[in-house]
Amino acid sequence: MESPFRFLILSICLLYSCQVTQDKPATPEGIWQSVGYGRILQIEHASYAHYDVTEISCLPIDKGHPTDFEETLSLSNDTLAISDGISMYYYTQLDELPPLCSSNNHGANDPIHNFEVYTKTYEEHYEYFQLNKINWDSLYSAYRTKVSAGTSDAELYLLLEDLLKELKDNHGSIEPTDEVYAAADQQSNRVEEAENEREYGDFEIAQLVADHYLDDEQTEDSWLIKWGRMENNIGYIQVKAMFLYADIVVPDSLIEEKGYVGAYFEELGKWSEAEQVALEINGVGSIMDRVMRDLENTESIILDVRFNGGGKDEVGLEIMRHFNAVQRLVASKKARHKGGYTRKTPVYLDAHPNPYTKPVYLLTSQQSASATEIMAMSAMQLAHVKRIGSHTNGALSDALPKRLPNGWHFTLSNEIYTNQENVIYENEGIPVDIDLNYPADRQSFFRQVANDLEQDKQVVLSTISRF
Repeated sequence: MESPFRFLILSICLLYSCQVTQDKPATPEGIWQSVGYGRILQIEHASYAHYDVTEISCLPIDKGHPTDFEETLSLSNDTLAISDGISMYYYTQLDELPPLCSSNNHGANDPIHNFEVYTKTYEEHYEYFQLNKINWDSLYSAYRTKVSAGTSDAELYLLLEDLLKELKDNHGSIEPTDEVYAAADQQSNRVEEAENEREYGDFEIAQLVADHYLDDEQTEDSWLIKWGRMENNIGYIQVKAMFLYADIVVPDSLIEEKGYVGAYFEELGKWSEAEQVALEINGVGSIMDRVMRDLENTESIILDVRFNGGGKDEVGLEIMRHFNAVQRLVASKKARHKGGYTRKTPVYLDAHPNPYTKPVYLLTSQQSASATEIMAMSAMQLAHVKRIGSHTNGALSDALPKRLPNGWHFTLSNEIYTNQENVIYENEGIPVDIDLNYPADRQSFFRQVANDLEQDKQVVLSTISRF
């Protein structure tokens, strides 16, 4: 729910039943087209290639050896299935690779072609035209007139950025090269207002809060998760992000070149997607085992994810698993596919052998987004977990990663997550049991908290005492 630095996060069968035929493929070798998601997978004996496809384009996105995903692949009748964490992707067989896939990326730098591929991808996969009251035909026409063969890269980027704002896509992004970013900054006529007030980053405000809530002598810190005991034997756990937990070595030289997040993803990319998910789950699971051993004798726990912008759904579910006694169906998801949807994929919260079942208070805000919202949705199924703060962000769909012919990365929302009652929380966010009316604006909320940390703490403690 993207470039590797923006949560390349990349489930699903045909609306009609897969047909059993006499010509069942005996091996996964062949050409396979995804059901939803706009991909083609070509598997040969010693190699595979993945393509992003639309009606007008076919772009190579990755390649490797079939062993990269052989443990997550299954073949049944005419359908190939690949599991990826909580997601399942289905493919049906094609006789041959579409001609567009062999066109050697014709028109790679043509601004009109890149605009058409971008808009065609949205036309085929974006789920929230109706919810966001978007007249796509009118919007497309208005922006198409602004693109010509002479449109520069910077102008194209600024145009697509404006179009993205009008689409109101919670998981939409467009990422050109650094050079295009710089040129766009120079060419943009948009004037940024001077900011006289202090601005806080997500991790920065989270650290301020955790330091104030916890006594130094009773505090443990794993960088991404901080925990300890408050007064009255109340446990406190703060989770800053839902990714970056894999236990891998990230070279200092690479960190200096790309920053920690960029370097982390470059190193993580050396593993298959299934291995990456497993590394993240194992990493956060190991930390949470420590956390729960330290806090097992507390009277209750505050679980603070107010400043957590998301990451991997599987990480959020692994954290919440430590508070769950039996496996539960907590959500379902489906993706847009042609005129309808793929088959629903169930999302389960697994059980922990020794769960914490005393009162838990999940703190959320409108800055709690994406994978953090899947955690909040799973918490709705746990009677001993109460949600306080403000509703979450409302960005639940995975960010579908795509690429333009010119190499730029972009993402869009193509999925619907629902709870057991089939309620959709996109845009609205996961509700709370007690609303503390936090400001919706990110910096306004952060400043409110930072300007009176003690008030924030006392409001939370007073609120949980009402249960």
